[in-house]
Amino acid sequence: MNSKPTNRFIRRRGELLAKLARIGPFIEGTLVRIPRKDCKHVAHRLTFKVQGKTRAVYVPLDRVEDVIQWTKEYKRLKALIRSVTQISLGELRNHVRARRASGAAQKNSAR
Repeated sequence: MNSKPTNRFIRRRGELLAKLARIGPFIEGTLVRIPRKDCKHVAHRLTFKVQGKTRAVYVPLDRVEDVIQWTKEYKRLKALIRSVTQISLGELRNHVRARRASGAAQKNSAR
């Protein structure tokens, strides 16, 4: 018999983890447009931190759309991680409350 979890926290976490599995390619950083003074050309750089220092990588024009999508996926990933963390904390707190309530009920029934 396959029993499904009835706890709302566990169900919600399962839903979020399923969304997490559908995350596409991602990259941490911010795409920056750098206008050139001498022409109408705009250069693109991906900036990110390495050991507290900002680093930049040139992004070729034909890859800009890819990098935009990858940075959006990274933001989605971060939001999902935060959500899973909150749900897991809720499940943990719920577990502690349930154990305390169960312990109190056992003490009262033993009297």
